[in-house]
Amino acid sequence: MSPASAAEPAPLIWTLPPAPPKQRSLGRAEIVTAAIGLADEDGPAAVTMKAVAGRLGPYSPMALYRYVHSKDGLVDLMLDAVTAEIPLPAQPGPGWRADLQGIAAQTRLMTKRHPWYPALFHTRPPAGPHMMRRLEFMLAVLVAQGTSAAEAMTYAALIDRYIFGSGLQEAEEARMSQRHGLDDDGGLAAAMATVHGLAAASGRYPILAGWLAQPAGPSAHEQFDLGLGFLLDGIATRLCR
Repeated sequence: MSPASAAEPAPLIWTLPPAPPKQRSLGRAEIVTAAIGLADEDGPAAVTMKAVAGRLGPYSPMALYRYVHSKDGLVDLMLDAVTAEIPLPAQPGPGWRADLQGIAAQTRLMTKRHPWYPALFHTRPPAGPHMMRRLEFMLAVLVAQGTSAAEAMTYAALIDRYIFGSGLQEAEEARMSQRHGLDDDGGLAAAMATVHGLAAASGRYPILAGWLAQPAGPSAHEQFDLGLGFLLDGIATRLCR
């Protein structure tokens, strides 16, 4: 199939017929795996039909469209494939907070393995089977506490914005640190000392300068848990009403 016209949005891949049978070493699963590997290594911008075809072997980019239909179709398949890595209980447990904390923690782990995911999550509708299964579980947890479906969707969306917003920030900070040589203790300490010198010299930022002299605080993981706790506390006050 040829690529969709730029003037018309490609139909969702989930509404199209199943992929044709694998031929030699080329099939839908192989294409998606290759694309995920490229994104893991070099970010989402590295995923082009040409690059994916080159990773798979002597194939032309056009050969891939037969299996994924469009670039959007490939992104949908990638998002759904890695969402499948998030383990879900068979049904909600007795504690709604524990259920949502578990989903958030496992989703965060997945985004650490695939830092491109937060950047692409909001670019496509969550219509894949694994994405819908994850969302359905979150909705079931909340509806069991007496919320309406609309309220549950709002709370689930807030939680996901927090998870993926945090993931996107951490991924960007990691890339920035690598670019500027801050991804080792020596480079980071030198940069902090420089900023401390600027803050102290001006005399206008005494609290910041004091902290920079002896920086301390929770880890990124601990900050994530703290922020998630605040969000769940807010939801809890709504449930009590």
